[in-house]
Amino acid sequence: MSKISKGEIDRSLAIAVKTGKILFGSNVTIKNAMSGKVRLVIIASNCPRDKREKIEYYCKLSNIPLIVYPGSSLDLGSACGKPFLISALAIRDPGDSDILKFAGGENV
Repeated sequence: MSKISKGEIDRSLAIAVKTGKILFGSNVTIKNAMSGKVRLVIIASNCPRDKREKIEYYCKLSNIPLIVYPGSSLDLGSACGKPFLISALAIRDPGDSDILKFAGGENV
């Protein structure tokens, strides 16, 4: 597995938030992973275990790539330009971002 740079993900994520369709929150992420409507899921390294297990399960079931963000939920929130913690997010449309290129890197 290749090591993904936090800076690269942050840049791509910021572009995706501005130009694409991103769904924030673990419950919304689980719901959309169950239906297979998203193209990529990103979870923070400190995502609660019960939420993380559900997200991993539904991502595998729906064949959705999953990236574990190399930072806390606070870091993930600030990378998205949000003033709150984000433990999980789902990317429905990446917009002008190249975030999907990371999907082959660190899948769970």
